[in-house]
Amino acid sequence: MSGLRDRMNRLRGDRSEQELKSAPVAPPLDELDEPKHDAPSLSVEEETEWLSPVWESFGVILYKNDIGSFLLRKIVYPATFSHGLHAIEELRDAVPGLSAFHPTRSMSADKVLFLDLETTGLGVGAGNVPFMVGIGYMSNEHFVVEQTLIRHPAEERAMLAYLAEKLQHYTFLATYNGKTFDWPLVQNRFIMNGFGRNIWEPQHLDFLHPARSVWRNTLISCKLSHVEEERLGIHRKDDVPGSLAPQLYFQFLADGDPAPLEGVFRHNETDMLSLACLAIRFGHLLNENIHEYIPLPIEPEEMVRTGLWLERMGKITLTEQMFEMVMRADQANPSTLLMLASRDKKAGNWGRAVLLWQKVIIHSSTQYGSAAQEANVELAMYYEHKVKDYESALGHANHAFEYALNQSMLLRRDTKKRAELESLRNRVARLRRKAEKQLR
Repeated sequence: MSGLRDRMNRLRGDRSEQELKSAPVAPPLDELDEPKHDAPSLSVEEETEWLSPVWESFGVILYKNDIGSFLLRKIVYPATFSHGLHAIEELRDAVPGLSAFHPTRSMSADKVLFLDLETTGLGVGAGNVPFMVGIGYMSNEHFVVEQTLIRHPAEERAMLAYLAEKLQHYTFLATYNGKTFDWPLVQNRFIMNGFGRNIWEPQHLDFLHPARSVWRNTLISCKLSHVEEERLGIHRKDDVPGSLAPQLYFQFLADGDPAPLEGVFRHNETDMLSLACLAIRFGHLLNENIHEYIPLPIEPEEMVRTGLWLERMGKITLTEQMFEMVMRADQANPSTLLMLASRDKKAGNWGRAVLLWQKVIIHSSTQYGSAAQEANVELAMYYEHKVKDYESALGHANHAFEYALNQSMLLRRDTKKRAELESLRNRVARLRRKAEKQLR
């Protein structure tokens, strides 16, 4: 041991063995006092106390709580503010309609919290961090958007503590794909930062699902930026795409320049306003009075899909109005008419279903041969089983067989097509026997 001590002393050069013996022992980490102001170098916390004026130029301040600090931006909109086709004040009247998402809970605008994250990546795994959390809520006669941002991982826990306190004042969480992405990711971050699993149990209002139900084939995409432009009248100018947000954040971490993040703040702010407008749109629909605010949809497929979604949500008045509009429409895609006819068949509304199938056959061209085939099969089944008119059923079955045969000549006849032809051939043969027997 003494030999080792001698070698250490020689390496240090300027300290004797006696000095080493008398050197103070460092206290345990949990017994350390706060850094002294006269320390020779600044601590990490003291270094981050200074905030670049660039942050202040777009309304960002340094916020501190008992756990630490992070950046906060707060924007307050008057209720009269219009974002696209809707004014924020419409939330008061629209939100009660959203109770159809949770029929056992009453709903008011001041109990809904809007949430949107900007993250470092995709997925909800441990490697994906929400560097910016945007929330929106009604406060008196204003709509408030708050955005928090962390400059380094040490600020995440303070930011989450701030969010956890906010959550306690709300019952419903409104997002766009938040049930699958945003909220599970926030939950994971709460757990990883020691807050536990049960910080808050929200009642979800995820508007991605009704958007897909209503606009799945009408719009080329159900991304929020596309929905807001095509259906909410919102047109962004000089917007930073959400896909660039992680890149801009990593650039800030590398060079410390906050300027490029202004675009990320603006993008997230617009997302929050668009979420509020989606809540207004779907709330008006579920209140069945959207026509008081904007015209009803004019595309037959959107009418049918809107009606089917409303029906699933327990609404029938506006549903029937839209279905009748489709029935009277001059130009409607045969596949749309078949969709409505299928609904009427399940509901037992045979009169309109038959008219829709007949309309499909009349308006189907070669392009929609498969639609005419399906309509003929449905009519064949209707006349056979409901009316017992085997002659009419046989006629429709023959037409369906001809369509199927023509299609099989144009396309490769695979196993499915062969089975389809065989099924129709058997149907024709059965109906021919029934028709002949009925004529005797």
